[in-house]
Amino acid sequence: MTTDTPASCVGLLISPDLFFTSKVTGTAQALGLRVESVDDIATATSRLQAGDIGCVLLDLAAPRVSVAELLAAMPGSARVPIIAFGSHVNVELLETAHAAGAEVMPRSQFSATLPDILRHHLAR
Repeated sequence: MTTDTPASCVGLLISPDLFFTSKVTGTAQALGLRVESVDDIATATSRLQAGDIGCVLLDLAAPRVSVAELLAAMPGSARVPIIAFGSHVNVELLETAHAAGAEVMPRSQFSATLPDILRHHLAR
């Protein structure tokens, strides 16, 4: 049996926090969606070329990863929204990520709205 409904997109998560990664991937799984964890820009860029990525979820605590670098490395045909999140006390980092082109929010807001974010960007 075939269906005209396209498969869901995949989310890419870049985060050094293994506990938080489990929370994000577990929430996605509970919603019937999928989030893959990647470690760096090179892996994310390679994965973006598959064409099934709906968004990148970027933990601003990730070492050596910035929104500007991620956008610069993204193939033009694979541009997807970047949702960046970080500590509410690191205002400068949040503002820099926003200025570079990401949707930005404090980690607490990201956590509270995670199911909605995943549904919006990954469910089709």
